Amino acid sequence: MAALVWFRNDLRSLDHPALSAACAEHKTVRGVYLLCPQQLNEHLIAPIRRHFLRRALDELGQQLGELGIAFDIIDAEHFQYSAGQLADYCQAHNIDAVYAHRELLVDEIKRDDACLSQGIPLQLIDDSLLNPLRVTKPNGEPYKVFTPFSRRSRDYLMANFPRCLRRPAAQGPAINNRHCAVFGEERASDDWPVSQTAVLEQLRSFCAERAADYQASRDFPDLDNTSRLSATLALGLLSARQCLARLQQECGDAIWDTKTGAGTWLNELLWREFYRHIAYHFPQVVKGRAYQAYTDQIPWPNDQRLFDAWREGRTGYPIVDAGMRQLRDTGWMHNRLRMITASFLCKDLHIDWRWGERHFMENLIDADFAANNGGWQWAASTGTDAAPYFRIFNPTTQGQRFDAKGHFIRRYIPELAHLSDKAIHQPPTQANYPAPIVDHGIMRHITLALFQDARD
Repeated sequence: MAALVWFRNDLRSLDHPALSAACAEHKTVRGVYLLCPQQLNEHLIAPIRRHFLRRALDELGQQLGELGIAFDIIDAEHFQYSAGQLADYCQAHNIDAVYAHRELLVDEIKRDDACLSQGIPLQLIDDSLLNPLRVTKPNGEPYKVFTPFSRRSRDYLMANFPRCLRRPAAQGPAINNRHCAVFGEERASDDWPVSQTAVLEQLRSFCAERAADYQASRDFPDLDNTSRLSATLALGLLSARQCLARLQQECGDAIWDTKTGAGTWLNELLWREFYRHIAYHFPQVVKGRAYQAYTDQIPWPNDQRLFDAWREGRTGYPIVDAGMRQLRDTGWMHNRLRMITASFLCKDLHIDWRWGERHFMENLIDADFAANNGGWQWAASTGTDAAPYFRIFNPTTQGQRFDAKGHFIRRYIPELAHLSDKAIHQPPTQANYPAPIVDHGIMRHITLALFQDARD
């Protein structure tokens, strides 16, 4: 009899609790990944992320092959039928134990329940969170605000610092894992590494060379001072434990101080955790509903013309357009620009945040459902964030503050490159760049009225 490791968004062989457990308890181990092109479409997986996924699975197959572990990709008919296909695979390969990492979204929980109900010997292991779901308020309720959640998380991690696992020993002679799978439309992702060596070096270099300055420099899109590990984390090429361990190794106890660069980056890891906690404890947010229920009553005008201008980067607000063109051209967007562009869509163009959430999912290489949903609801003031709905970014002053010299704007809007540092944030009328499509001051007042009417 043999064990099976069911890989999901954890495409690595290093620090992989499910793989380590299977190898420790069984002499024969196989690996499997269930690929469903229809589900990729339904989950709006971007073409660039599909290509990234293909490369990551190729790399995982090579890593497992070096350990003597056979790795198969099952062409799944549909997400809802995966339990039956997995059961057939287990029978065909004499599998008596299936190891997998627990997933926290509604559909994934239902799928795992279906596997158990069909008699699949599924053993679920916690992996995706630094902080287990038992990290709650003293009264046992889940946290709804990030700041106390992050404070409690730090206390937990200081007392229970997670341990990273070594790669399992080889199970036998090396084998050649090859597969031919259908991923649908793809777009090149070669700028994003997938090899274990390259990914670990990317983490090491950030923690050693840029993490200390992260707090001071993270909001400036022209600077290459962020980790750019979000896509790697989204597919599980790295674990959050590995990130924390390397950060602590390079920066020491500074990681516990939120006023340091290292502590600020730890906070970013905890934001990722927080949104996963919210998606688990308040599953309505992954069903297209707002966390703040009253905001679902807002009658968003949803002007298609304005939405098209936003997604195409021709709103007449340079920092917004530069961000949207970065997304279009690279499949990624700097986090400060995600906040600016999201706020602009919802609070200047009065378009439902779900339209923007979908657009990001369809284009981002690092799309993570819980984080994307949480970020959009934060920007739209429909989520858990404690800041009230009258937090509205001024797109012009945001550009002046975070791209003062206009270097980032010039990179993505070359038609404005000739303008001065001052003029580039409020360009004069010219034939090849649009005038602002809305007046920020007017739209701000309308936004306040929309929220106030919904509250009343």
